[in-house]
Amino acid sequence: MVELTWDGKYDKDGKRTAALKVALPFQTVETVNESAQQRQRMLDIFAAGRDPEWRNRLIWGDKKYVLPSLLPDFAGKVDLIYIDPPFATGADFSYRAQVGDDEFTKEANIIEQKAYRDTWGKGLDGYLNWFYDAASLLYELLSEEGSIYVHCDPTASHYIKVIMDAVFGRENFRNEIVWQRTNRGHKGSQFPPRYYRTNTDNLFFYSKTGVYSFHIDRVLLPYEDGYEEKTYKYMDSKGKYARSSPFNRKNASPRPNLCYEYNGFSAPWPSGWTVSLDTLKRMEYEGDIEYVDGSIYRKVRPRGGKRSSNLWLFNEIGGTLGKERLGYPTQKPEALLERIIRASSNENDLVLDCFCGSGTTAAVAEKLNRRWIACDLGRFAIHTARKRLLGIENVRPFVVQNLGKYERQVWQKAEFGDNMGSVLRAYRQFILDLYHADGVEGYSWLHGVKKRRMVHVGSVDSPIALGDVRQIAIEFRRALGGGGNPARMAGVDVLGWDFALDTNETMRQIAADAGLSVRFVRIPREVLEKKAVEQGDIQFFELAALSVETCVQGREISIELTDFMAPPDDVPADVMKAVGHWSEWIDYWAVDFDYRGDAFHNQWQSYRTRKDRALLLRVNHTYPQAGDYEVLVKVIDILGNDTTKAIQVKVM
Repeated sequence: MVELTWDGKYDKDGKRTAALKVALPFQTVETVNESAQQRQRMLDIFAAGRDPEWRNRLIWGDKKYVLPSLLPDFAGKVDLIYIDPPFATGADFSYRAQVGDDEFTKEANIIEQKAYRDTWGKGLDGYLNWFYDAASLLYELLSEEGSIYVHCDPTASHYIKVIMDAVFGRENFRNEIVWQRTNRGHKGSQFPPRYYRTNTDNLFFYSKTGVYSFHIDRVLLPYEDGYEEKTYKYMDSKGKYARSSPFNRKNASPRPNLCYEYNGFSAPWPSGWTVSLDTLKRMEYEGDIEYVDGSIYRKVRPRGGKRSSNLWLFNEIGGTLGKERLGYPTQKPEALLERIIRASSNENDLVLDCFCGSGTTAAVAEKLNRRWIACDLGRFAIHTARKRLLGIENVRPFVVQNLGKYERQVWQKAEFGDNMGSVLRAYRQFILDLYHADGVEGYSWLHGVKKRRMVHVGSVDSPIALGDVRQIAIEFRRALGGGGNPARMAGVDVLGWDFALDTNETMRQIAADAGLSVRFVRIPREVLEKKAVEQGDIQFFELAALSVETCVQGREISIELTDFMAPPDDVPADVMKAVGHWSEWIDYWAVDFDYRGDAFHNQWQSYRTRKDRALLLRVNHTYPQAGDYEVLVKVIDILGNDTTKAIQVKVM
């Protein structure tokens, strides 16, 4: 058999390199649109040890970690997969973002650029190796009666076809679908152009086995004007019909088992009838055959539309997003996914998209009452998909998940080994080097120094918490009094992967009481990516600060955002100048009025859309009963970064 090979397909010993298959536990960071009653029922189910009710999943993470982590629970259980993997274009991870009335192109962040470089950095070889690994994992996830659609353009489509044949089997190839995504085509840079305009994409449709779910009559196309009247020109008690060709198979291959006599009509020998005797009897009983000129004919009824071919035209689906547009250059219209999901799945089936982008697949699956799992590497993609889903009327509760500390633990072990003492020292020095700080000895909570500020490096396992800041402050003050290194220091930079709730306000106050100037700095996930480290792509940013005012009257609470200070990150300077009010940094905020120390439960939210830029800054809530409650406020800025604040309230 002919084999497609590429650099990296085999190791130095000639063995096929395998995809990473470390299964990590998912962490639920937010539950969206779950009522208090549903929340309590889920808690009761969990306490009773029963399997929890299904929740659709929106997962932030790299598919090389996410797909293997789905295998323990979902191997052989996904009914339909649609993927639209990145093409060889720099627009794959960019998007349009807004600040006030101004719009700007937000380029890919470092981790997205790294993903792009990993995919295309070695040219076609790198892409093929990356795609083969993804396809192999998706094959394991797909059910025996499931299907997969791979969306691609001419950049690598012919190679993708060969890989899909190798993974899923040539016998399970069903169609190459050609989608006319525009009726104009891309303009060439030459005039006159030196090649034909491109106005199509390709979708490869495969099943896992020969028995698969497919329902072509669910995606019928409108008849052309006058077609139905011209074609269905006969009439009986059941309505209009057309007369098909006779049932007798003239000059066909021999089928003695279909040679029988029926109502005085005999099939030609040896080709026979086109259907069995039982089928012919049933069709006559249902009034769907007629006798004309010595032959038996089938009555063909109008189906309400014509069946689709593998050519999907612009006027059937189109590429104009209109009201759906969310600012993603690679966004696909809902009509495209609706045709795929209707044809290749049933209600309550499980649909997976591991390159979900703006969330089109999840949104359409939700509207068509399918279960869904949507994943993406981009933080802003997850945020955009969440807002889009919240815009669907009666959207079912769903969860937002990531792999969090478990992914970091795998990285730490692979990078620094198993010996805990040496691992911690090597890990801290690694982070200090990236932060451009020097290491210091003799302290438990102070690990480095940079520009007259001490540096604390948080562990991969747990967030920076209140107790950590207290210990840092105690050690800093003790060293200050003892004349050690901190004597000349202005304060401490606290570096962490995650931070406990209300870090900025509460912990800053604790530090201030101890005479300590503290800055909280997030360790970026890009640290996990070797290539990003090698290329010097690591940037550290200070946490945003959120101010909230609350007012409690009886059992009613009023919550109002009063200020928000966001680090500039990589927002263009001209965009920063366009910000006229602090609230313009905020794209979305939500409230959990009864936070219980588990996942954030989104019980109310306000967010901007491309059509409606208004944002409520105040919300009222009435508690069903008196008591002490913890309120958690979550703000997401225009770049997808989230900031939380915890508030303790007592209602009477």
